[in-house]
Amino acid sequence: MNDELKNTKDFLQNISDQIHYFVKGNFPEDIILWVQIAAKFLLLFALIYLVSTLIKILFNFIFKFFVDEERFPILKSIYNAKITSSVAKVIALFIGENALFSIFYRHPKSFDFLEIMINISLLLVVGNMVFRMLKAVEYYYLYKKDFYIIMALRAINQTVKIFGIFIFSIIAICILFRISGSAILGSLGAITAVLVLVFRDTILGFVTGIHVATSKNLKVGDWIGIPKYNLEGNIQDINLLTTKIQNFDKTISTIPTYDLLTTEIKNIQVMSESNTRRIKRSIIFNINSFKFLNQEALEKLEKINMISHYLKTKKEEMVKERETLSNPELLINGRQLTNIGVFREYVFNYLKNSQHIDQQGTVMVRQLENTPQGLPLEIYCFTNDSQWANYEDIQADIFDHLLVASKEFDLQVMQVSVKI
Repeated sequence: MNDELKNTKDFLQNISDQIHYFVKGNFPEDIILWVQIAAKFLLLFALIYLVSTLIKILFNFIFKFFVDEERFPILKSIYNAKITSSVAKVIALFIGENALFSIFYRHPKSFDFLEIMINISLLLVVGNMVFRMLKAVEYYYLYKKDFYIIMALRAINQTVKIFGIFIFSIIAICILFRISGSAILGSLGAITAVLVLVFRDTILGFVTGIHVATSKNLKVGDWIGIPKYNLEGNIQDINLLTTKIQNFDKTISTIPTYDLLTTEIKNIQVMSESNTRRIKRSIIFNINSFKFLNQEALEKLEKINMISHYLKTKKEEMVKERETLSNPELLINGRQLTNIGVFREYVFNYLKNSQHIDQQGTVMVRQLENTPQGLPLEIYCFTNDSQWANYEDIQADIFDHLLVASKEFDLQVMQVSVKI
């Protein structure tokens, strides 16, 4: 091995000498030095480029047998992250650094300068390789479809990139000016508070990314609502500093990522995945239209199939009760049915018999607190189809029917009069 290295160095030194004397014998004296350095630099660059290209070709030849991401997800991730290219460049730069003396031994000043440049290039390539390794881990979990881990990795990756660039910059300055790293780091103690202030959003974004990934409350693709910003849409991307949300009007909104930790977020994706969606809407009735139902009204309403059994049962109970009452001819004495109460029972039965309502979920018809506009009767249930358009159709059909059906019970729906 040592003999081969010696032979290689001798070979490069021989080529360097040939270039040296060729330029010396064929160019004017005032530009000989610059032409010699330029020619030898091209030789060094060609050597590094050739070695890098050959190694990349070798890696590509090997990795083409592992393109199946299901069988070899780790190798596929390494290949797609282009770590092999970085490894090839590192090897080529190491070879170039070893060949530097053999090519530029006659030009010590150029040797020193190029040695610094190669070391800085090596630093940049190694730094890029580290970032690509982080990307490879992200690709691996992408193939595994673990989206919560991917969010955490994106936050970690972007944080490492920011602080990595900072650290690599310090190392590059140390190499370039040949100064001690401790001297630079020592002077940074005085501006620590400034750095914390500058990286405030970065730190908060990093913490948020870890929290979101570990809690598994959100992921890319989820349908969310943010009352603070009056936003509702699908998450397109969560990165270190910003979260991108596509609204339903096809516009894009971005919010600070740390808001996912400090702001109320409604995750509506659970509803979509269960294929159910809540209806929670009220009809407001005029209280003056409420009344007790007399015998004639009861007989009329008994013909409505949804409540016929209910009314017959209630009539029997009331007849038995009124037998023991004094003044049974007055409707107010004893238990009586009201048009709003019977309508409430009708609405409940209508919902329980609807094929578009999830019968496993809550089905409720309730009165809310009186308002100056009237008494709200709230319908609370879940549709068995969460598709937006279908949901709106189901909801509209229900309220179309109930608004018209209320007339059969002599109920008056309140509406705001508009003066034209």
